Amino acid sequence: MKLITWNVNGLRACINKGFKNFMHDINSDIFCIQETKMQKEQSNFNFTDYLEFWNDAKKKGYSGTLMLSKIKPEEVSFGLGLEKYDSEGRVITAKYENFFLVNIYVPNAQRELTRLNFRMEWEDAFRNYVKNLDKLKPVIICGDMNVAHNEIDLKNPKTNVNNAGFTYEERNKMTELLSSGFIDSFRYMYPDKTGAFTWWSYMFNARKNNVGWRIDYFLVSSRIKHLINDVIIHNDVLGSDHCPVELNIDIKSLKAV
Repeated sequence: MKLITWNVNGLRACINKGFKNFMHDINSDIFCIQETKMQKEQSNFNFTDYLEFWNDAKKKGYSGTLMLSKIKPEEVSFGLGLEKYDSEGRVITAKYENFFLVNIYVPNAQRELTRLNFRMEWEDAFRNYVKNLDKLKPVIICGDMNVAHNEIDLKNPKTNVNNAGFTYEERNKMTELLSSGFIDSFRYMYPDKTGAFTWWSYMFNARKNNVGWRIDYFLVSSRIKHLINDVIIHNDVLGSDHCPVELNIDIKSLKAV
């Protein structure tokens, strides 16, 4: 099974900057999108062969997630089931025959870390949420997690300590999540690979010089890590300040749960 995650930083803009070509060429089974920055009713797109599941933010032009699936899920839910966290369209969960897929856009701590406390609370709620799912079936989590977990995951770790996305608090929350039964699929496949980034600032020719961060992930339940075939960072695909990430996994070989 082929899955894609991509923070498009505005779907309407990205559609006109290569999204359609990439989506057609990659031909994934499921395509997860973050930061749609639009409402479903604003869409005039035709995602041929895909079922569409939108979770829009109440605030227009902000946040939002979308899951496109060729496979009909048994059930789809939106948010964490907690009103405090569910107005920004950050979570879509699809229940399939033998796994859950969770598409997420984790809150950014913001400049001056003005939203770090909210982020920490959200992280705890999300970890509890996926731990409960994992008791039922294996879980695949994908999306923009807004954290570079370790120094290898960004170009300039020393100068970014305590900046949003590389605070000790955010990195520790990722460690807690992984320690609760999940693995970072890319690092599982490529533990020592450097220069592997998924986001670059629009400033200072950062992308041209590959001065980036790896903040977009596929996490999977540890007990199915042996099913992972490959994880590919498509850093040549433009259209957003993030690039798509691909997971190839033999999830269909799992028995129904």
